[in-house]
Amino acid sequence: MKNDKEMRDLLINLLDGKGAHMTFDMAVIKFPVSKINEKFTNSDYTPWRLLEHIRRTQLDILDFIVNPKYKYLEWPNDYWPPVDAKATKKDFDETIAAYNKDLNKFKKLVKDPKTDLFKKIPWGEGQNIFKEVLVVADHTSYHLGEFAVTRQAMDTWPKGRDSKL
Repeated sequence: MKNDKEMRDLLINLLDGKGAHMTFDMAVIKFPVSKINEKFTNSDYTPWRLLEHIRRTQLDILDFIVNPKYKYLEWPNDYWPPVDAKATKKDFDETIAAYNKDLNKFKKLVKDPKTDLFKKIPWGEGQNIFKEVLVVADHTSYHLGEFAVTRQAMDTWPKGRDSKL
């Protein structure tokens, strides 16, 4: 395919949150640990629970793509930590590290010219890797937007952040 590399590069940029989206790392930069378990007004989740949901969903889709023995997860229990779950700084840091590790696996898969992005996933229901990459990027950008608004409502953005992002 003549435009294969260009398409793969576009998908990588989408996964990275480049262009019109905020990157994951930009969203979580200098988040105060003292606020990771705090709900803001009219919210039913904490900042950590939201990030952990993003991570779990991304991992589930990655597993679906690469694992012939994939088993569907239960919604919502397997996609969200329990409502009363409290994270430590270690939990928060591990969520961020695991998200980035899985994102790199996704990107490696997409970058590999041997990966047929349009071949149906045999254990799926008609999905292909291209579609699943779009789902991950869309899901992540949607919830990172929520996370950014959460930060604004909680006043947890670092001072002068606009000049650093």
